[in-house]
Amino acid sequence: MSVELSLLGKDTQYPTQYQPEVLFPIARADSRQQYAHIDGISQGKDWWHVFEISWLNQLGLPQVAIGRITLPASSPNLIESKSLKLYFNSLNFTQFQSRETFIETVERDLSQVAGAKVELQLFQVDDLAISKPTGICIDELIPERLSEHPDSSLLQLDSSSQDHVEIELYSHLLRSNCPVTGQPDWGTVFIRLQGKRPCYRSMLAYIISYRQHNGFHEQCVEQIFADIWQLLQPEKLMVYATYTRRGGLDINPCRVSDLSWMPEPIRLARQ
Repeated sequence: MSVELSLLGKDTQYPTQYQPEVLFPIARADSRQQYAHIDGISQGKDWWHVFEISWLNQLGLPQVAIGRITLPASSPNLIESKSLKLYFNSLNFTQFQSRETFIETVERDLSQVAGAKVELQLFQVDDLAISKPTGICIDELIPERLSEHPDSSLLQLDSSSQDHVEIELYSHLLRSNCPVTGQPDWGTVFIRLQGKRPCYRSMLAYIISYRQHNGFHEQCVEQIFADIWQLLQPEKLMVYATYTRRGGLDINPCRVSDLSWMPEPIRLARQ
């Protein structure tokens, strides 16, 4: 379904009754057409943290939790974020027999829309740990040139080195825009790579070039993955972005060329 038909960017009433039909799928295939030949473009996971989860127990008393949704990157559809927020709001005044029944209901509804098995893990509100990034931060480097829009030609190998390396870089400077509302999305991006050594300054310039780009979180990560894979030709690659929260949700897509490189999901302090 076209995102123009969704409720994103439109004034809406927040439901007070259970409404799974408000969930809105967005097909992944359209944005992946130019990357269909790239290994790993649909290999990985999208992790969502949902900070505004509440329902009623059998006594009618409110329950609260933080949720982590795991959506496989191989699913035919991603789920539009505003529709997900509205869906969780529709559960606020619904009674469930148990915490497990709540989880089963959510997993069933989200899986039906995504077209693949979606998992929900619930945390007590004080139990979702905050992690610190690992790897080499490249944010203090000075790129040779900048671009206002994503430009894969910025990506370069380190011409002074013939080393075969395994490295993990990260930058807090990822910024892009929602393609419907134009609202800015901020994130930290982690890049793990095995192969010839990349030029770190060129990697930073490439990440910065997304600052005016319009794209969903998942699509931005897949474009970054595809461009690095094609331009730098690593043997293995992981791209993982931890975006900041908007509307009580943060989205964290991860793509890998090798499943052995799938990281554990994390939550950073800025989220």
